[in-house]
Amino acid sequence: MRSGLLMVFAALLVSGVAVGQVDASATSAKGCSFSAAGPSSQAGFNERNPRYQIQTGDTFDINFEFAPEFNQTTTVQPDGFVALREIGDLHVAGQTVPELSRMLCEVYGKIMVSPSIAVVLKDFEKPYFVAGGQVSHPGKYTLRGDTTLTEAIAMAGGFTDKSKHSQVLLFRRVSDQWTEAKVVDVKKMLNAKNLGEDPFLKPGDMFVVPQNRISKIARFLPNSGVSTYINPAQF
Repeated sequence: MRSGLLMVFAALLVSGVAVGQVDASATSAKGCSFSAAGPSSQAGFNERNPRYQIQTGDTFDINFEFAPEFNQTTTVQPDGFVALREIGDLHVAGQTVPELSRMLCEVYGKIMVSPSIAVVLKDFEKPYFVAGGQVSHPGKYTLRGDTTLTEAIAMAGGFTDKSKHSQVLLFRRVSDQWTEAKVVDVKKMLNAKNLGEDPFLKPGDMFVVPQNRISKIARFLPNSGVSTYINPAQF
């Protein structure tokens, strides 16, 4: 009887250890905490408050609250990778700051318990837009605060006499491969004095004012296909 009770107790003890190990692992995964600080950036025309996506050349700090010896400042290489202490190379280009923070939490969670990580962008591409086509001063402009398409056109010197401003093309990159295109009838909008549909620009947006009528344009274009609508001599 006594030996039987001992066997049962031993079985329960082993079972309890196993359960405790599973719970500890789950707690470690859930206990990983992070914070992120950075600007907002590209997204489709229908997305509000998009997050900034990390690009090559960006520099950011990685701070560990409970393991400061792992703190580091790193710069994204031309191929989109960063070299991390004790981890090695990790591809981060195209990630938002929260996505990067979560990724770092996962990879460092393999070598430490419940890491608490903060990512802070230090140097990144400043917001800009590009004006092309039939405007007086085509080129790249700094995007400061809330700027609408008509305001951006004014910053670029306004339309030329040859402009087809009933078909202003607005391009917004939505991924590493695709750009969303939208045709805006600025002429109609100005004649009706209805600026309620005047779209706000996002960092990296480009608009092109054509000289001739464009019969059709796909909503989504490969990034390389956008150059079809730009005169390279203008930039």
